[in-house]
Amino acid sequence: MKFNGSKEILKPRDEVVKYFADPTYLGEYQDGFIRKELISGEAGKDSAVSKMFYKYGKREMELTETITKNDLPELFEASYHHVHMDNTMQCKFTALDTNRTLYEYEYEYTRINWIIPKLIAIFFPSVYRKQGEKWMQQFKEFVEKQ
Repeated sequence: MKFNGSKEILKPRDEVVKYFADPTYLGEYQDGFIRKELISGEAGKDSAVSKMFYKYGKREMELTETITKNDLPELFEASYHHVHMDNTMQCKFTALDTNRTLYEYEYEYTRINWIIPKLIAIFFPSVYRKQGEKWMQQFKEFVEKQ
């Protein structure tokens, strides 16, 4: 299951990428984000592995992020592992002019192994798309307010 989209952000590319690359801002645009902990490698660099912690109501979620390619300010790629699913993310940042940036993203769910998420993916795939879209819109709004 693959989704992609784009957002035009009314800020210079360097500023957009600054907020994207700094994990201290994740809680500003990702609902439920608690913290990110480096497990191995150098933070933000290729092959770095981090744990990401989220909380939704009483439910907690832990993801493992592995950066597969960090060529910022142009490109960022990572894979995410959860006990019930795996996905990849690719983000591209293109300067449209001095004050506008095109943020293109692609998510691909490569493994879903729990019955409820699998059924949602089959019958209601828009649930996954909407979550990604929501975070991208929240990121756009956060950056444009800065």
